[in-house]
Amino acid sequence: MSTMTEQVVFNKPKVELHVHLDGSIRVQTILDVAKRRGIRLPENTVEGMKEKIVLEKPGSLTSFLDKFNEYMHVVAGDREAIKRIAYEFVEDRAKEGVIYVEVRYSPHLLANHNVKPIAWNQTEGDVSPDDVVRLVNEGLSEGQRAFKVTARSILCCMRHMPNWSMDVVELCKKYRHEGVVAIDLAGDESLNCETNPEHQSAYEEAVRCGIHRTVHAGEVGPPSVVKEAVEVLQAERIGHGYATIEDQALYKKLLDQKMHFEVCPISSKMTGACSPDFTKHPVITFMKDKANYSLNTDDPLIFDSTLHLDYSMAHKHMGFTEEEFKRLNICSAESSFLPEKEKKELLFQLYDAYGMMRSTAF
Repeated sequence: MSTMTEQVVFNKPKVELHVHLDGSIRVQTILDVAKRRGIRLPENTVEGMKEKIVLEKPGSLTSFLDKFNEYMHVVAGDREAIKRIAYEFVEDRAKEGVIYVEVRYSPHLLANHNVKPIAWNQTEGDVSPDDVVRLVNEGLSEGQRAFKVTARSILCCMRHMPNWSMDVVELCKKYRHEGVVAIDLAGDESLNCETNPEHQSAYEEAVRCGIHRTVHAGEVGPPSVVKEAVEVLQAERIGHGYATIEDQALYKKLLDQKMHFEVCPISSKMTGACSPDFTKHPVITFMKDKANYSLNTDDPLIFDSTLHLDYSMAHKHMGFTEEEFKRLNICSAESSFLPEKEKKELLFQLYDAYGMMRSTAF
């Protein structure tokens, strides 16, 4: 991504709703933890490891997912590392002017105990998915206090691991008053809910218990995946959702419902989800139609990107104005999974920072 120049085009408070914790780790932290744990890495410098981890040119979702194999075994199953990456995540968002963030991750992919199978070829240890959530909560909470950023988390089910999904919703319920605000479904979109009914059961339980819901859909999959997310899983937000515009009836319905789309411009170019030509990006349609959407980084480690860079690309290649940046951040706050009182406080902060009257209607 180094070919894209970062320019700060919107130096005001921002909201980020779609970013993965395990795709936002500092390379230096990976090196530090590997050294402490005695794990051999193919490179021992930040630059060397970056060459291994960063996706240099647009590829496929598969080539992107392969990148996690380069470093996840270093931090997974290590209590100190899990808490540290959560804390540093908040610090890094603060540097970009983010005042509210919802960070997502799969507790099972960071665990090495009470999970089948154990990910990343780890040996069995003593860190369960429950421990992972507790450690991330602690790191985020300490980061919040230190850097004055409000941070909440979303727990991910994985499409290829339906046997984890009920466990995920139970963790959402257990930690709903300690920062966990929602459930997500990520992974291979070709694995639908008909063949994996456990995901639907988990989401039905989430609905029953008032747990908020988002779903990765229409990133590389067809509009039918978006339709399933909304109708079967009762998603309140859609992760990516670019394919929605290919089904005009569905798109119009979701526009009317004010469905929120979590858009990740640089990510969608690098994973091959969208055309590498930013002037053809679906978010331009969202913008013109005054849709409800946010701009997000998704996995800044792997794209060697920042939120400033996503905003810069939207400004430079998609015709985004300061007014639209303000509007989409207000939309993001309104579509956040915060309780009403906290949501109103967040909106007030944005209105104040943007010099807008609080009654401004969007």
